[in-house]
Amino acid sequence: MDHEFREILALERELAVFLRRARASSGEMAREVHPELEPAAYGLLVRLEESGAQRATELAAYFGVGKATMSRQLRALEELGLVVREPDPADGRASLVRLTEEGLTRFRAVRKARRDRYVRKLADWDRGEVAELARLLQQLNTADEG
Repeated sequence: MDHEFREILALERELAVFLRRARASSGEMAREVHPELEPAAYGLLVRLEESGAQRATELAAYFGVGKATMSRQLRALEELGLVVREPDPADGRASLVRLTEEGLTRFRAVRKARRDRYVRKLADWDRGEVAELARLLQQLNTADEG
C-alpha cells in the first residue's frame, strides 16, 4: 500500500469519527436549545446568528437542501418561537427569517457551553496547533468551492 494512500485512509477514518461525534453533539445542543428542536435545525440557528436575517432560499442554497426541506425546518423553528419571518424591505414579495430574542438567548447559552467544552478539551494544545487545525479545516471545507 502506497504511503500517500495510507495517509488518506487515516484521514478518512478520523474524519468519520469526528463527523459521528459532531452529529451526536449537534443533537445534544439542539435539545439544549429546545427539547423539540431537530438536530439539523441547529445549523440554521448558527447561520442566522452569524449572518443575520436571510431569505429562506438563501438558507436552502447555503445548506444545499431543497426549498421544501428548508420550509419545513423553518416552520418548526417558528412554531418553537425561535425564528420569525418578516417582510424583506428590498422586496415586499419576499420575507426574511431572523432569530427571535428567545431564539438568540437560548442559542447563545448553548454555544457558550459548547465553546467552554472546546476550551477545556484543547487546554493542553499549543495555540499555534489550534490555529493550524482551524486553518486546515477551513482549507478542507473550501477545497471544492469555485
